[in-house]
Amino acid sequence: MSPITQVCIVMAMQLRYSFRLYPDTGQQRALAREFGCARVVFNDAVRAREDARKAEQPFPKAAELSKRLITEAKQTVERSWLGEVSAVVLQQSLRDVETAYRNFFASLKGDRKGPKVGAPRFKSRKDARQSIRFTANARWNITDSGRLNLPKIGKVKVKWSRTLPATPSSVTVIKDAAGRYFASFVIDTDPAADQARMPENDRTIGIDLGLTHFAVLSDGTKIDSPRFLRRAEKKLKKAQRELSRKQKGSKNREKTRLKVARAHAKVTDARHEFHHQLSTRLISENQGIAVEDLSVAGLARTKLAKSVHDAGWSSFISMLEYKAARYGRTLVKIGRFTPTSQICSTCGLKDGPKPLNIREWTCTACGTVHDRDTNAAINVKTAAGLAVSACGAPVRPGAIPAQREETGSHGFPTQARAA
Repeated sequence: MSPITQVCIVMAMQLRYSFRLYPDTGQQRALAREFGCARVVFNDAVRAREDARKAEQPFPKAAELSKRLITEAKQTVERSWLGEVSAVVLQQSLRDVETAYRNFFASLKGDRKGPKVGAPRFKSRKDARQSIRFTANARWNITDSGRLNLPKIGKVKVKWSRTLPATPSSVTVIKDAAGRYFASFVIDTDPAADQARMPENDRTIGIDLGLTHFAVLSDGTKIDSPRFLRRAEKKLKKAQRELSRKQKGSKNREKTRLKVARAHAKVTDARHEFHHQLSTRLISENQGIAVEDLSVAGLARTKLAKSVHDAGWSSFISMLEYKAARYGRTLVKIGRFTPTSQICSTCGLKDGPKPLNIREWTCTACGTVHDRDTNAAINVKTAAGLAVSACGAPVRPGAIPAQREETGSHGFPTQARAA
C-alpha cells in the first residue's frame, strides 16, 4: 500500500434501513411463534455442538444439523410444530449459530479485532431482544399498499419514514425490550448517487470531543452536549422504583417493566438522532475529519462514567466512520496519547498538563490566549496531517477504513439512522 492514499472514489457498501412495524394481535402471535421456533433451533444447534465437544467428537456440519434439527425434527411429535413456521427462518437461525462459533474461534486465535467474544450461549424467551430473518428465498414482499407481506405471518403495517433507495436483499423482524417491532432491510448503496448527494470539497476539520461541550471544532464552533440521560434521570429513577415494588412474575410487574424499557428507549432514540444529525452535517460539509481515538472503556471506569456513557462518543465516531466510507470522505483517528491540550497550536510549545477546570490558558512563548477545547481541536487536525490532493480530496499516510453501521428510522434504539 502506498504511504500516501488518495480517497477520491466512493465505495459501495451495505446499510440497514429500519422502520417501525405495527402487527395486529394475530400477527403478534404468529411472530411470537416464529421467534420461539428460531430460538429452539438455535439452542438445539448449540447443544449439539456442546455435546460433541464434551464427547471429544468433531463438530457436526451445518448440513447435518439442518437435516437432524429441522427436516427430521419436524417428523417427530416433540418438534412437529416447527412445520408451522417458515423454513427460511429456521435455516437462518442455524447460520447465526455458525457465525457465532466462527467469531468465537477467531477471537480465541486473535484473528478478530475488538474485544474478546465468548462461546454462543443458549437463548431464552425472556431475552430483551428477539429477531428472525427472511432472505429472498422466503418470498416476502412489500405490497402496493405499503405493507410488509411475510410468509405465515401476513401483511404487516409499516410506518415508512422514507423511501427505500433500492430493492432490499433481506429483512430482519425485531422485537425490542420495550415491546416494539421493527423491520430492518439490507440495502446495497449506489456509489454514483452517494457521490452526487455529497460532492467533493476542500474543507477539513478537527474535532475535540468533551463533556461540557459534546464537540468543539477547529474553526471555533462549539456544540453543546444535550445530556439526554441526565435530563431524563428523575423520570427513570421514579419508574425504576415503581418496578422494584412490584411482585415478581405478576402482570403489573411486566407492565411496569415495559414502562421502564420505553423510558430508556426514548433516551436512546434521542441520543442516536442527535448523533446522526451532527455526523451527517460534518460529513456533508467537510472532505476530511480528524478525531481522537478515545479510550471510552477506560474513561467509563472513572467518576465521569455516567457522563461518558451519556455522551455516546463511540456511537458517534462509528457513524462518522461508515458515512465517511459511504460518501468518499477521509476520517483520521489520531493516537489517544497525543497531548492535544498541552500544545500551543500557534507556536507548538508543549506547556504541560492542565487540570480540567482550566478552560483558557496563555502560551508562555508566544503569548497567545487559547480556549482549551478549540486549541485541542486545532491540534487534532494538525496531528492528523490532513492535506488536499490533486482531485480535491484530503490525503494522509495510511487512511483508516470506515466501518459498516446499521441505519434506520427514528424510534429504533439499537440501530443507526441513514444519513
